[in-house]
Amino acid sequence: MSDYLVRALAFDGQVRAYAVQSTDTVEEARRRQDTWATTSAALGRTLTISSMMGAMLKGEDKITVKVEGDGPAGAIIADTNARGEVRGYIINPHVDFDLNQNGKLDVARAVGTNGTLSVVKDLGMKDHFTGQVPLVSGEISEDFTYYFANSEQVPSAVGAGVLVDTDYSILASGGFVIQMMPGADDATTSEIERRLSEMPAISSLVQEGKSPEEILQTVLGEDKLQILDTMPVQFKCHCSRERVEVAIASLGDEEIQRMIEEDQGAEAKCHFCNEDYQFDVNQLKDLQSQETE
Repeated sequence: MSDYLVRALAFDGQVRAYAVQSTDTVEEARRRQDTWATTSAALGRTLTISSMMGAMLKGEDKITVKVEGDGPAGAIIADTNARGEVRGYIINPHVDFDLNQNGKLDVARAVGTNGTLSVVKDLGMKDHFTGQVPLVSGEISEDFTYYFANSEQVPSAVGAGVLVDTDYSILASGGFVIQMMPGADDATTSEIERRLSEMPAISSLVQEGKSPEEILQTVLGEDKLQILDTMPVQFKCHCSRERVEVAIASLGDEEIQRMIEEDQGAEAKCHFCNEDYQFDVNQLKDLQSQETE
């Protein structure tokens, strides 16, 4: 089944909810980035949650997420939009550890517990909205929970789980975001807190093959839930040879001539998808006199 996301309301509109199945999306990112088990989990959780943040946008709005801790994996960057398209990379994909004391992949050790989570929203206006909070655990889900509460003032519960097979491929991936709407009463808040405390770990739900709808039913209760719509989710990079050509042309004739004389060509690699773009001397000469866009 292809990845998809569910948007819903619950408790008579007092709660906004999202859930996503992201297995294929995270596997595509893993394949392109060649991540090892722990970094697959760190990148996968970030992509999973970012995809649901994209579903909160409209039109051509975009979000860039950066998780930057002091761990050996380095920064994690993810881009997403309102169409369910997400891409991301991790600086050091070849980081792995033994399981932590809870028998889980030690994401916090890879990411680090000191650092920041920042979100830049491009809403089509002159200035971008930027929110930043310190990391609270390095486990990703808890860090996004803290971000929503402190940067956007939206009390939220965030969960994301990624299961990695022995060959490093992604067995399953998914997550949820539950948000309290303004005016939500104390009884609703208490009920959701109780259900969250009693529910299995999100990784267990993912491992059982629960659909996004079933995940939300587990968190919120079937009788309280109103599914609004669904949306496909996929790893999609927006790089292209044409964009790279524009970027090279914008460097100017002098810089391109230096590439021709010193390097006898040029190479550009996309951080997100690892696509390689090669340009020989003749191709660079063709770009020398192009007007920049």
